[in-house]
Amino acid sequence: MKLYHKILLFVVFATLCSKVYAQYDITFTGYAVDMPVYTFSSDRTPSFFPSESQLLNLTRLRLKPQIFLWSGARINIEYEMDALLAKDINNSEINQVTVNRQLINMKWNIASGNKYQLSHYIDRLYFRQGFDWGNIIAGRQRISWGTGRIWNPTDLFNPINPADFSKIEKDGADALSMTYYLGNFTDLNIVYNPQDKFKKNNAAFRFRTNYETYDLAVIGGYFDRRYVAGFDFAGNLFVAGIRGEGIISIDKNDLSKNYTKLVFGIDNQFTPKLYALIEYQYNGEGRTNKFSYDFNRLARGEIINLNRNYLFISSNYLFTPLITGTFSNNTDINDGSGFVNVSCSWSLTENSNLIFGGLITYGKEFTEYWYYQNSLYIQSELFF
Repeated sequence: MKLYHKILLFVVFATLCSKVYAQYDITFTGYAVDMPVYTFSSDRTPSFFPSESQLLNLTRLRLKPQIFLWSGARINIEYEMDALLAKDINNSEINQVTVNRQLINMKWNIASGNKYQLSHYIDRLYFRQGFDWGNIIAGRQRISWGTGRIWNPTDLFNPINPADFSKIEKDGADALSMTYYLGNFTDLNIVYNPQDKFKKNNAAFRFRTNYETYDLAVIGGYFDRRYVAGFDFAGNLFVAGIRGEGIISIDKNDLSKNYTKLVFGIDNQFTPKLYALIEYQYNGEGRTNKFSYDFNRLARGEIINLNRNYLFISSNYLFTPLITGTFSNNTDINDGSGFVNVSCSWSLTENSNLIFGGLITYGKEFTEYWYYQNSLYIQSELFF
């Protein structure tokens, strides 16, 4: 019996056994998203970057049942079915990123061809037991560390590439985590994340506390055979919010391969209608020469940026209580490339939205964002 079958059997067994201890309850939520996307043709070199113009359509259905067992105990499941239609599936950036923090393959292909792909997978499946002193979570879960709005160097599990407008959820990580409450606004989170049939293992901790108006945290651990230490903070500077985080990653066998990552951001709600954000990233893992970019690691989802210094500027404006416009620009400061993302969100009902958007890239030949395609998209969302 495969390991993921054993996990599913455990979920069923725990649910049935819960009747012995208490009457259990089930809640059911979810959403459906449909996104037609038109990508424009471009001349690109690496084979994993699409180059031809095409119209594609991505449809997602995500079901999120929660099973409440005995006191403080519950099982969370998030199941998703995706349907992708395109002129050429292999020539699409959508759904091409590799997930690196999952021990068990819980994604299954239902049907596929050159122009279509239908798949389903389990993105969350965990058991959570709460105690007076904290909680323990076992299974595929969302682990989200850090305070940055765009980049999270302290989030070593599955950070999202800001250029990926089709990504809605962070990928779940297969892990065992424990949170211990040390006081008001103070806790210790310990995570163990096995990989590659337990041949590689990641382990880390995050200690979080509060001082006056600031949330402070330090992290430490062992990730991808490297030692990592870091910090993050968030608080207020007069009327603005400030936040930052950073890590140092150490190769115990070659100290010349050590690197640091830093993020600092500031945001402010200038008026009831206008919000703006600026965030800077220093990516010490990146390359400074555009001809030495590590596209293989980018394709495997191990990194999300190729160069060193980035500046992200974003603003939201509330035109009406139902219509919000968003403008953002991300620039690779070193090679001068970047992308502009413009969107308009219309709240149709209390549980549905319609978003019109476009991603426009710029940069000279062979710079980082020169490889990305320009895109126009419409995203319709229905929550239940």
